[in-house]
Amino acid sequence: MNKNSTYLLIDTKVAPEVFLKVLEAKRALMRDNRLSVNEAVKQAGISRSAYYKYKDCVFPFYEMSSGRVMTILFIVDDQTGILSEIISCISRAKANILTIVQNLPINGLANITITIETKNSVIDIQDMLTAVQQIPGVHRMEVLSRE
Repeated sequence: MNKNSTYLLIDTKVAPEVFLKVLEAKRALMRDNRLSVNEAVKQAGISRSAYYKYKDCVFPFYEMSSGRVMTILFIVDDQTGILSEIISCISRAKANILTIVQNLPINGLANITITIETKNSVIDIQDMLTAVQQIPGVHRMEVLSRE
């Protein structure tokens, strides 16, 4: 990529399948350092040439946030321990929590806004956010900003 590149944010529902398969191969390579490129592209169902053509141009949104500051909104049930579980997921990822704002619950739901720095993260930010979304009582999660 050169400095004249233009970046787009595209929903995976409309992205060409080859882009999704390149991401799948890249994620497999990140998760298992013993895996060769040949094995990863075979598992993903693409050719090596397609992988090499797009690997430096296709990134998941959250991968581009590495080393950055992100503000995330959570809508959660008003139950003891949910915020603690969210913080634990962030902690396991080694993301640095900069701020936490928890509003008073209304109708059994609470809004929590957490700002994190991802510079020292040890896992993919998407994986961390997926783990948070799977916590019982977390209804919605939205990335409000990233710098």
